[in-house]
Amino acid sequence: MIRTFKTTAVAALCAAVVGVGAAGCNADGLDELDKLDALDGTPSTSQEAGEKLLSGTEKIDVAGVKVNVSCAGEAAEGKPVIMLLAGAGDGLDKLAALQKTLSAKHRVCSYDRPGEGTSDKPKGPQTFESAGEVLTAVLDKAAGDHPVVLAGHSLGGLIAARYAPEHTDKVKGVVLMDATPSTMLSDMEKSIPANAKGPAGELRAQNLAVFKGQNPEMMSMPDGPVGSAGDIPVEVLTHGKEYLAALPTYGPKLEQAWTAGQRAWLKLSSDSKLIVADKSEHYIYVDQPELAVESIERVTAQAAGDQPAQ
Repeated sequence: MIRTFKTTAVAALCAAVVGVGAAGCNADGLDELDKLDALDGTPSTSQEAGEKLLSGTEKIDVAGVKVNVSCAGEAAEGKPVIMLLAGAGDGLDKLAALQKTLSAKHRVCSYDRPGEGTSDKPKGPQTFESAGEVLTAVLDKAAGDHPVVLAGHSLGGLIAARYAPEHTDKVKGVVLMDATPSTMLSDMEKSIPANAKGPAGELRAQNLAVFKGQNPEMMSMPDGPVGSAGDIPVEVLTHGKEYLAALPTYGPKLEQAWTAGQRAWLKLSSDSKLIVADKSEHYIYVDQPELAVESIERVTAQAAGDQPAQ
């Protein structure tokens, strides 16, 4: 099972590679959620069809599993709804500050995947496909007929990037915030040999187990090619502080593999660009929240046709 190793260098590194947040559920995040609920206590109404969309925080039923969803801000005709996807080990409370900032101008939602936050535990092993089915159900309640921009961190970014190519009728833009690379499993195996000892050996063993399903979401995460979502706007934000390189002996190679994985995400669209968050480690939206907000708002504006491709 996942261990956080909070008092060692492995703690930060493992949290970074798979998105297992050492600070997942925190009082500040819960306070922000309370504020969002206070601001959005009534259902949002779409100007297009008079539809009632989920607002505030509530649990919806997805194939017998209760999934916690939070939405804030008003839906507007022709404007995308922003869906935030947290990394592994993080609940939607971790994204509350980002959601609150964005909701001043946009309708913004987030959710706890089964096994995370206050959502129910999954009924059995999960895959990218089943994670996509949950996301589809959440979008039905949170976005209705509106187009969507997905903004995912770490594992949330990996899920967003797997989902978008198969749902271009709905997903009109993607922002990846230090998204877990599509080849992370093999990258870990190649960067750290099986006979590695100490922190590196612990990191390797833990992450390989996590990617093979030993995590709260019970989700296996096999490597796969980067799909194409056509020409939708995509921005890939990657960390600029090379903290992975701090791992003794094997860190530099792991850092190189991560960087290559970020560049590989550019294949997701013919309209994509890479942005280096030079003051950030893994949690870009925490270290440089203004950069994350600018990127998400820029992609949202482009997806809505309010801003030309750059």
